[in-house]
Amino acid sequence: MLLVSYDISNDKLRARFSKYLEKYGMRLQCSVFQIRNSSTFLNNITCDIENKFKKRFEESDSVLIFVLTDSCKVIKYGHSAHDDTDCLFVM
Repeated sequence: MLLVSYDISNDKLRARFSKYLEKYGMRLQCSVFQIRNSSTFLNNITCDIENKFKKRFEESDSVLIFVLTDSCKVIKYGHSAHDDTDCLFVM
């Protein structure tokens, strides 16, 4: 899994970056996205940040990408605890 966290001060750029990340994964919190760990996704995201977004970032802006391996343990509480469970609805 990849976790992408960002703090971007410009509202327009932050909205654009958020919409961009929605193509790859799901929002966990306001400025945190969970993305399936794939070298293709990671390469696409880092290239696009370098080529499309980085030049528009301000000094105080930051983007963090955490590459989590299968050996990483994620403990979930609340609503997020149900994200990985399968549901079967029978009508």
